[in-house]
Amino acid sequence: MAALLLGAVVLVAQLQLVPSRPAVLGAEPGPPELVRKAVTLQDEVRDGAAPNGSARQLPQTIIIGVRKGGTRALLEMLSLHPDVAAAENEVHFFDWEEHYSQGLGWYLSQMPFSSPHQLTVEKTPAYFTSPRVPERVHIMNPSIRLLLILRDPSERVLSDYTQVFYNHVQKHKPYPSIEEFLVRDGRLNVDYKALNRSLYHVHMQNWLRFFPLRRIHIVDGDRLIRDPFPEIQKVERFLRLSPQINASNFYFNKTKGFYCLRDGGRDRCLHESKGRAHPQVDPKLLNKLHEYFHEPNKKFFELVGRTFDWH
Repeated sequence: MAALLLGAVVLVAQLQLVPSRPAVLGAEPGPPELVRKAVTLQDEVRDGAAPNGSARQLPQTIIIGVRKGGTRALLEMLSLHPDVAAAENEVHFFDWEEHYSQGLGWYLSQMPFSSPHQLTVEKTPAYFTSPRVPERVHIMNPSIRLLLILRDPSERVLSDYTQVFYNHVQKHKPYPSIEEFLVRDGRLNVDYKALNRSLYHVHMQNWLRFFPLRRIHIVDGDRLIRDPFPEIQKVERFLRLSPQINASNFYFNKTKGFYCLRDGGRDRCLHESKGRAHPQVDPKLLNKLHEYFHEPNKKFFELVGRTFDWH
């Protein structure tokens, strides 16, 4: 018991050294090795602070998922705001044991330098569907604000397959057709991982065990593609950011077929790997997919008190 209390004191002390908002209140100390490594590495980070007074901060906001839901687009759009500092890469701190075992100090070292008034944001889409992540995030900061971007679960399954398919193509490796994954013995293969990732109500229940719904903002990924500005306005309000992102920051690129960003006269679009055409799927199989998600979708709508325009 004495060792546990000492660990809690150490964690609180080391987190106070980081200029991060909001303060961690009521958080459990977490694994002792997490605390020890955090203290040492944060000292190094503080010593290496930028001359302009910026420093690394633990994230006050995390985009927790979902995979192929539009997390990269959301992060890029949110980065238009001057009060947002975004981690460049997916960090995989809470879902990869080799990262989590290195402690909060390692996590901190993955964050960008930011000013005290800025919100630090990281995104790792796998967080949403990883069973141990909600508790671990809660241990770090129970007051954190979470962003979850979702799209039609059937479309998400097709995007999931498409990404893996092109990864194999680039490596000149063969890859089975999507029908071989979706169908087994003449029936829908419910063991296909891409299907399980689209069972949003199952994963949402796990997050709601640790965070109230008011701490999780759900972004409509389908609407973000069609008309991004209203969705980003909602995100700004949820994060209590001043309204700085404007409709003029978005323009439709006819060549790519989706919206790109305009920031200070500089135009930029998502990587060419985004917006790839989905494979052609037999309409009967597609209907089976829609029927499969009908009841899970209803459960999710009831869970979050909101409906989405999904099949």
